[in-house]
Amino acid sequence: MLQHGNDAERTSFGSSRRRFLTAMAGAGAAVASPALLTGCGTAQAKGGRLQFWNFYGPQRSPDPAVNAQSKWFVDIVAKWNATHTTQIDLVYLPRSTYLNGFKLPSAFAAGDGPDVFLVSPGDFLRYYNGGVLADLTPHMEKKAIDDFGSTLDSRKVDGKVCALPMEVEPLAMFYAQDVWEKAGLSEADIPTTWDQMLDIGDKLRTRTRAGLVFQTEPGYFQNFTWYPWMWQGGGEVLDERGEVAFDSKATRQALRLWQDAVRHGIAPRTMPAAGDVVGGFKGGNVAMWQEGIWNVSSFKAFAPKYQYGVFKLPVPPGGEYVTALGGWSFCANAKGRNPEAAAEFCVWALGSMKDDSIGRMVDWCVGAKSDVAPRTSALERGAAKGGYDSEVMRKFKEEIVPGGRAEPRYPPVVYKAISDAIQGTMLAGRGVADETERAAQSIAAYTKSYQGASLI
Repeated sequence: MLQHGNDAERTSFGSSRRRFLTAMAGAGAAVASPALLTGCGTAQAKGGRLQFWNFYGPQRSPDPAVNAQSKWFVDIVAKWNATHTTQIDLVYLPRSTYLNGFKLPSAFAAGDGPDVFLVSPGDFLRYYNGGVLADLTPHMEKKAIDDFGSTLDSRKVDGKVCALPMEVEPLAMFYAQDVWEKAGLSEADIPTTWDQMLDIGDKLRTRTRAGLVFQTEPGYFQNFTWYPWMWQGGGEVLDERGEVAFDSKATRQALRLWQDAVRHGIAPRTMPAAGDVVGGFKGGNVAMWQEGIWNVSSFKAFAPKYQYGVFKLPVPPGGEYVTALGGWSFCANAKGRNPEAAAEFCVWALGSMKDDSIGRMVDWCVGAKSDVAPRTSALERGAAKGGYDSEVMRKFKEEIVPGGRAEPRYPPVVYKAISDAIQGTMLAGRGVADETERAAQSIAAYTKSYQGASLI
C-alpha cells in the first residue's frame, strides 16, 4: 500500500517536485502571456497584500449565473478586507488558462504563487507534493471538521486538512424533454442500463443533433466524467492496497462504451455548441448530455423556460450505480507572503462554525450556484431555504448524490496515462485491451518510485 509520506519524505519529494514544476514553467514560457492578471494589476503583490487567484471574478459574462458567482467572490473578499488588517486582492485568470494552462504551476515554480487559490481534487497531489498546501487544521474547530464529514477525506493527509471544499458537484445525465416527447418517449423510458441509453441515443440522433454527449476534450475534467463508468463495473485505477488495478474487465467495458458511442455516431467526436451545455440544448443540438449539477444555475438564469430533466447514470450488466462527486476547494499557500493569514482566510470563509461562514456556503451552493453543500449545517440550511425544492435539485440531492464517490486525487502522470487510454480508444479507434494494458504499465512504473501522499 502507498503510505502517506512522513515529514522527511515530504521534504525530499517536495524539492524534486519543485524541480518538476520549474521544468513545467520552462515548457510553458513560450506560450504564456506576459500579463497574468487580465487588467487586475501586476503579478507582484504590493504593500504586503495577498493574492487570491481564481477563475470566477471579477468579470462580466452574458450568463447571469456566472456574474452571480463572480459577485460572490468579490463580496467575500470585500467583507474580509473591511474587517481584517491583512488585505486580499482577487486575481482573475480565464477558466481555460486556470484549468489547463501553465500559469499556476509556473508561478509556484518561480516562488511567486498565489496566497489563496482554488484546487480540484484531481490536482490536489500536484500541489501537496510540491509542498505548497498549508495545513488548515490549527485554524479549525473540531466541530467544523466533523461538519464536513467525509467530504474532507480527499483533502486530508495524515489527518491534516489541506483544502476546504466549497461545493459537491455530482454528475448526471441531462436530457431534452421536448426531443424526448416528440419521439414518443416518457419518464418510463428513462434508461437504467448502458444498452438502453445507447438505443435511445441512437433513436434521438439526427444529422444536426447528437443523441448522447460524452466529454471529448482531454483533461482532468474528461477523466472525472469517465471514472463512474469504470467504477460501476467494479473497476479501479488503484485497489485499496494501492496496487495498480486498471487492467480489468470493468475498465475495458467502460472504454468500449465511449468508443462504441462515437463509432456508431450516437455521440459526437467534438463538443456540440463548443461545450456550451445550455446553448447546445436550446439550439436543438443534443438529446442527452452527461454533465454536472452546476448547469442547473445556468439553465435557471440563462434559459429559465427551457424544459429539461436529469436522471442517474445508467449501469452495465451486473453493475452498481455510482457517480462522481467533484468540486473546488480553497487552499492557502504554505510558502506565500503570509501563510497564516491565508489559512485564516480560507477557514473564515468556509470552515468556521460562525453563522456568516455557514451562510456564505449556503449562498454559494443554492444562491449564486447550484451545488450540494459539502457540510451538514449548510446543506440543512440550504434545504430549509428551498434550495433543493425544484424537481431537478431534489433529484440531485435525493437520488443522484447517494452512492456518489469523490473524484480521485491522482497526480499528473497517473491522470495522463488514463487520459491517453480514453482519447486513444474513443477518438483514435485504438484497441481497448492494448490501451488498457499500456496505461496500467505506465501507472505501475510510476507508482514503484512514488513517495508522496497516498494516491487513494
